[in-house]
Amino acid sequence: MRSGLITQKVGMTRIFNDDGSHLPVTVLKVEDLQVVANRTNDTDGYVAVQLGYGKAKVKNVSKPMRGHFAKAKVEPKAKLAEFRVSEDGLIEVGAELSAAHFFRVSEDGLIEVGAELAATHFIEGQYVDVIGTSIGKGFAGAMKRHNFGGLRASHGVSISHRSHGSTGQCQDPGRVFKGKKMAGHLGAARVTVQSLKVVSSDADKGLILIHGAVPGHKGAYVLVKDSVKRAAPEGLPFPAALKGAAPAAEEAVAEDKE
Repeated sequence: MRSGLITQKVGMTRIFNDDGSHLPVTVLKVEDLQVVANRTNDTDGYVAVQLGYGKAKVKNVSKPMRGHFAKAKVEPKAKLAEFRVSEDGLIEVGAELSAAHFFRVSEDGLIEVGAELAATHFIEGQYVDVIGTSIGKGFAGAMKRHNFGGLRASHGVSISHRSHGSTGQCQDPGRVFKGKKMAGHLGAARVTVQSLKVVSSDADKGLILIHGAVPGHKGAYVLVKDSVKRAAPEGLPFPAALKGAAPAAEEAVAEDKE
């Protein structure tokens, strides 16, 4: 099981196919993505990789977190996230993940310290699961929040055209059941979208193009992982993809495609 990536949503655009049709895609950016810590069964009771994205001003980082980053010998990060991995999927602390290129490993199978992880951690045609925070819409009515039809426009309805109508039962049970759909806060919640297709990834620019929409506003942090419902294609970088990969690895993948 591989690690995922922390990315930042740039926005949406479209790309054209050879036949003139177009695909709507979401552009995700991978920048200064490094391994900050490893979680192991011996010390933590589970196996995971902690990644850090971007850069944070030192004055905005707490003293304990400064020590955490100093221990990993990386600059303070703007965003941290953990990804569960198999024991052979751990990445050396300090390794830097990027959006493209393939992996370089040392003799013990761990990625070399200081290596930069790339965007081609996810390859063209692969399916991924994307996790983000949906755009907050504030307090919303039942029609917007739950797609209710509302009440009649006329014939006895006054000032309640967009209300949700009756909520309770009769004297028995004499209460409103928990979970009843009503007006309330909409959005600003963690959302997972499964099985989105990777259209392309660019290591040099640190970009991943994903077919379709991804939750979150522009600039929001988005977690991308291998799909749990779709089989992983052959030739995926393991345990991760790095910037400045060895040319031999790229040639091997190119031969597989042919």
